[in-house]
Amino acid sequence: MKLIFHGAAKQVTGSNYLLEVAGEKFLIDCGLHQGGNFCERHNWDPFPYRPSEIKAVFVTHSHVDHIGRLPKLAREGFRGPIYSTLPTRDAAELLLLDSDHILAQDAEKFKQPVLFTKDDVAKVMKQWHGVEYHAPIIIGSGSDKVIATFGNAGHILGSSFLTLEAEGKKIIFSGDLGNSPSPIIGAREVAPTDADYAIMESTYGDRIHESMEERKGLLEDRIEETAKRKGVLMIPAFAMERTQELLFELHDLVREGRVPPLPVFVDSPLAIKLTEIYKKYARYFDQATQKLIREKGSIFDFPGLQFTLTTEESKHINDVPAPKIIIAGSGMSHGGRIMHHERRYLSGFENTLLIVGYQAVGSLGRQILDGVKTVRMFGEQIPVRCHIEVMRGYSAHADQPQLLQWLRPMRTRLKMVFLTHGEEEGAKVLASKISDELAIHSRIPSPGESFEL
Repeated sequence: MKLIFHGAAKQVTGSNYLLEVAGEKFLIDCGLHQGGNFCERHNWDPFPYRPSEIKAVFVTHSHVDHIGRLPKLAREGFRGPIYSTLPTRDAAELLLLDSDHILAQDAEKFKQPVLFTKDDVAKVMKQWHGVEYHAPIIIGSGSDKVIATFGNAGHILGSSFLTLEAEGKKIIFSGDLGNSPSPIIGAREVAPTDADYAIMESTYGDRIHESMEERKGLLEDRIEETAKRKGVLMIPAFAMERTQELLFELHDLVREGRVPPLPVFVDSPLAIKLTEIYKKYARYFDQATQKLIREKGSIFDFPGLQFTLTTEESKHINDVPAPKIIIAGSGMSHGGRIMHHERRYLSGFENTLLIVGYQAVGSLGRQILDGVKTVRMFGEQIPVRCHIEVMRGYSAHADQPQLLQWLRPMRTRLKMVFLTHGEEEGAKVLASKISDELAIHSRIPSPGESFEL
């Protein structure tokens, strides 16, 4: 059995792992490499394996850094099945279809053909099978049998960690582990205790998040402060999970009278469509949220909330006087409608940019987070004078204590943990903690590095 790290090795994006087992090749995720661009030049490189030789693909969740090259994979010869949970499949289709415009822009920038088209997405969705949590997926038979199961990772709706059993070994791929317990979705499940190897994300391996109650209080404070200045509160938010969590907590703050009644705009067609998927799969919500829905009805609606689906509706946000709140994608400010609002409001001392998610190195959001005084947008130099606030408690990723907690049940049997999906320095801090507190050997693989298991 051989494991090769073709993505998310010493970096946060581009998740792509190849497992050779029982004479067959399996992929775990096949995502976009992202940074300063939604789609980095590296995505056009040939795959380091023959797509036609891949037996099956297992997808941990629907974020584009985990699914974004699947249409390219199919276009270049992959004909096997793709497996994920049902919500992941439905959300992935929307996310892939929505990316065509920004993919075209990046292709033009790099003088490359478009990475994939809507037709490619339609074809790959025919290969995609949705399954329930814990339902075994059996491939092959006898001694060559591979058994795969998904457990709830608590990251976004439908997110999973993957357990693969073959050749008498058990390997766990964490996917992205959630910042649990989070509102709405069910809590991250406990890892199996009998794993031989674990491949675990390390996005925030060197960080400790605010608690859920702390972050709600901080959100309340940012709204009140911006309202007093008669400013605009801009929140770049990922369309999947982050937007829905913000709406859930704004729902509470407004209903409880803890914030002034302000216009709140969700200015993201994708986020609006994905919110409908959340409603469709309400059975995946935690018990408290399901009870709230039964008692109160919608958890994504409150006075002052407006969904702006069309371009014209988006433009009319400018006509609404401050104070107001704008939630829009993309979450790293490297595309989407948030850039138009940032262009308009970054220069105002009275305004606030609230960063609530990971910002990849090179992205516009990361530049602002790092303290640049001006940013280039739409051919203009825009001064950054507004208040810049960061709330790490809204991260959908587990922090260091939570990562250690997830690993702990495996410590007596685990032979090795491979730390991926994190910047190298953060992964090194986590590796040291794993050694000191859990006495587990760990490795931080380099791109293309392989291991015999």
